[in-house]
Amino acid sequence: MIKGLYETHVQVSNLENAIQFYTEVLGLKLAHMDETRPIAFLWIGEGKEFMLGLWEQKENLQPRHFAFSSDKEDILNYSAEYLKNKNLKPYNFLKDESDKPMVFAWMPALAIYFNDPDGNSLEFISILEGEGRPELGVISYEEWLSKK
Repeated sequence: MIKGLYETHVQVSNLENAIQFYTEVLGLKLAHMDETRPIAFLWIGEGKEFMLGLWEQKENLQPRHFAFSSDKEDILNYSAEYLKNKNLKPYNFLKDESDKPMVFAWMPALAIYFNDPDGNSLEFISILEGEGRPELGVISYEEWLSKK
């Protein structure tokens, strides 16, 4: 029955600002806006493949996490620069205070994180070839390559 995840929703404090961030900064496309609720839906990718819902919540905002599928080479070569050029701070879980992507060895997957203006934790992620190595934890890409 399940073929994938089609949509997810996050709370935002200001719908107009969130629409601007997700469309102008990240390049998503506005699909529909319902000011009576208020909510906006944005297309992710081409051909209506995936959707993100933005729900305006003035009080008790509860930040969430979700990840965008990305190409490995884009994450390795452009993600930190791309995010910094958009005034976003890339981060990882390596505890090395760098903005380098990391590998979740159990998957394995390459990833880098950043936050939207409302504190939602966003991620660029790419599944890597090969078998997972859960015993390695979270490591740098260079370390992953040396352990393969």
